[in-house]
Amino acid sequence: MVGQALKQLSLPAQSVLFIENVGNPVFPASFDLGVECKIVVLSVTEGEDKPLKYPDMFRAARLMLLNKCDLLPYLNFDVALVTANARRVNPDIEIIQLSASSGAGMGEWVEWIERAQRQ
Repeated sequence: MVGQALKQLSLPAQSVLFIENVGNPVFPASFDLGVECKIVVLSVTEGEDKPLKYPDMFRAARLMLLNKCDLLPYLNFDVALVTANARRVNPDIEIIQLSASSGAGMGEWVEWIERAQRQ
């Protein structure tokens, strides 16, 4: 499906195409979709154990976006623990904390995407 979509899209040079997986966090780690890099989005509402429950996805990812960080004051969520768990599975994973609703961390993510394109 991705290959067919790419043929139909007229993407300008230096475009970024995001292929989103919804649902099963194991599936995208198991198949090569021709992506340059994999990014895993983990919401702080999901729990610190997700990197250990789904190690294939975190092992395959270059970046973990820790999303919904604006909710941290209201949750019992340990950022240091989820970071340790992610790095236990993938010592090289980069981590950016952000909030899609407040915009915090979005600039850092855009800079990360721009650096990844140059590599």
